Order: sequence, then C-alpha cells, then structure tokens
Amino acid sequence: MESLSLPIAAPDAAFHQRALARQMQLTKPPGSLGLLESLAVRLAAMQGRDDPQLDNIHISIFAADHGIAAEGVSAFPQAVTAEMVRNFAAGGAAVNVLARHAKAHFEVIDVGLVRGVDLPSVIDQRVGPGTENFKSKPAMTQQQLQAALTAGAAAVQRALANHADAFIGGEMGIANTTSASAIAAALLDEQVTAITGAGTGLSHDQISRKAEIIRQALQVHQSALTTPLEVLRHLGGFEIAALTGAYLHAARKRLPVLIDGFICSVAALAAVRINPDCRNWFFYAHRSDEKGHKIVLEALSAEPILDLRMRLGEASGAVLAVPIMQMACRLHNEMTTFTQANITTG
Repeated sequence: MESLSLPIAAPDAAFHQRALARQMQLTKPPGSLGLLESLAVRLAAMQGRDDPQLDNIHISIFAADHGIAAEGVSAFPQAVTAEMVRNFAAGGAAVNVLARHAKAHFEVIDVGLVRGVDLPSVIDQRVGPGTENFKSKPAMTQQQLQAALTAGAAAVQRALANHADAFIGGEMGIANTTSASAIAAALLDEQVTAITGAGTGLSHDQISRKAEIIRQALQVHQSALTTPLEVLRHLGGFEIAALTGAYLHAARKRLPVLIDGFICSVAALAAVRINPDCRNWFFYAHRSDEKGHKIVLEALSAEPILDLRMRLGEASGAVLAVPIMQMACRLHNEMTTFTQANITTG
C-alpha cells in the first residue's frame, strides 16, 4: 500500500491560467458569477482543455454491512443494506432517478454485504460478509482493507474505460454513519459528540448512546490508530475504504471527482490524509445536514456547491450538483467576450 502515498500530479497550470484569462474577457463583471467561475476554471485545468465539459458522468455505489450495527446504532435493521442494493439494481432509489436525469452511467458494487444479492447488474467484489464489530476488535484485516481499496480503484478504471468526464462515488451500509463518525473523530482528534449525528433518524437519546459506543471503541483502538490506513482498518467499512481507494486512484489518473455528503467526505478526508496531493482533484457537492459534515468540510478547506439540508447519502447530493457544474462549463465555453460583442470596457 506504499504506492498510495506516491506524488500525484497537479492539474495543468497553463490551462488554469488560460481559463482565468478567458473569465476576465467574458461579458460580465469579473467575479460576478461567483463559484461558477472557479468551478469552470478548475475543471479546465483538470481536463487540460480550454472548453471544460461534464457530459459523461460515472456513478459507482459501494455497498457493505457493518458489524457495529449489532450495537443498535441505526434506526433501520441491517437487512436494509441488501434491500436497498436490490432497489438500486431495480432503478427505484433517489440516486437512480437523479442518475437517469443526468444521463449518467450507474453501477452498484457489493464490497461486503452479509449475504450477496446474486443479481447480474450488481458487481460482486465482496471483501467479506460485513466488517467486524469495531467496538471490540478491528473492523477488517490488512488483506480486506487492501481488497476494498482495490475495489474502489477498479471502479475508477471502469469510469476511465467509459471515457468519463468525472467520477461520483456513493455508499450504502446500515450503521455506516457510526463508522464514518469514528474515523472522523480519530483523524481530526475531535470530540465524538461534536461529530456524531442522527444518521438514519435517531432520537437525541439514541445519538448520545451512539456517541458513547464510538467513544468506547476509540479507547479500545487508541494505541493502534497511528496512520490513516490503520484508522480505516480498525474503524472503517468496506464501502468507506473502497471510496477512499477510488478517490486516490481517480486523482492519480487525473479524473475529476465530485464528493457527496458526510460519509463520502470522511472517505475523502482519509484519502487526503494518506496523500495530500489528491485534494486538487476533488469538488465537494453539498453540505449535508448530518451533524459532523460541517466539521469535516472545514478540515478539508472545502467549499460545497449546494446546501439543501440533505442527509440521504447514496451519492444523491453529488448528482444534484452536476447540472450546476454543467452550467458553469456552458457559461465558460459559450459566453461571448467583450471584443466579440463590441462592448467597451473602459
């Protein structure tokens, strides 16, 4: 796993400067389109082209079960993970609706359901039958962690084979906000109560109990949490590790990434802690309503595109941000310059 920390190339500085120069020539006051301008400029530099585009989106949803679910940290039973995978496969989930609207390529990967679903449209890369209960033991072995990271990289390779303009990762796994909260608390050395939220809809008392379980788990693993990879191994989910692997591989392959909500941002945080160079390839789609997301975004110095008070996950917020980014590209590419429009600039 040493290759994960090898240097990753930055976006093309020459195209970045050319895009900035074009923004200054377009028929608008400089900076008047706000974030839309920087989205287009960054994308031009990432893609190494004067006319950035976001027409071909690849969405990979990673699904896995969590041993920590046995502690009653979710409002839903563990069986819902597999049931939602079937729903994804049938095209009935929120992200399916949004993916169809975006005309995106959509896939679901089983990286660790307790029981596989045996559907031809679900990619089987099961690392194991769910993680261990990290309240008392490491969530996964070294071999499982490597396999999950590799599953994420494989999804990016499929995106590249499909000539994707950008990669979106999503997740499904009952109790995965517990895992993500534990990872964030460990990586940020943050109070568990500041990070831990309602997840699938817990009450105040249930959130307090969830936070206490995470606090106890962090005490159990404290001496082993020496690197970001060990944090992932001890506290993570297979789908969170797969997302981390996908984000790192996408950055290495110069493929722009659109990060979804809390859990995906925690995977991005892990990726940045493993290799800070990857941060140059990430866009952050939205600020979720999950309690710890604001803290994670601040740690990443992230400027989210949307704030819709969502906390669904499954890549839904990231797909919603796609039309905004597409419009940013169209504005950059199609607006006339002051010279073309014969407008005096002073």
